Amino acid sequence: MLDKNKKKELSSAYAQTFRAMGVYQIRNTSNGKIYVVSSMDLEGARNRFDFGKQMNMSIFHELQKDWQAFGPNCFVFEELDRLKPDDDAPVDATSQKHYRDEVDALLELWLEKLQPYEEKGYNRRKR
Repeated sequence: MLDKNKKKELSSAYAQTFRAMGVYQIRNTSNGKIYVVSSMDLEGARNRFDFGKQMNMSIFHELQKDWQAFGPNCFVFEELDRLKPDDDAPVDATSQKHYRDEVDALLELWLEKLQPYEEKGYNRRKR
């Protein structure tokens, strides 16, 4: 068992690292519609999605109607693009903004490619 100081040290070290980030889609296997989203923590996003499925609660408002109609087992999490940060990248505001900008650019590329709007998906076009 870890002592309190070691546990605190490990927790702090974990908080000072970047997680794998990127773009993913939630796909409705019944009708093929998709919802394309980005995250600064892909594993965390997957865990939230899996928890929502277990609890029969959609974490995305946009999916709620179909989630209730088709059930949670008709939705799957699919990673589209992963951005792995440099191992020696400092966790500071500048680095966070840099990676956020990269993830946002990846999201825009995937939205342009997949066009998940209207009958094809759950995303809404930007105004």
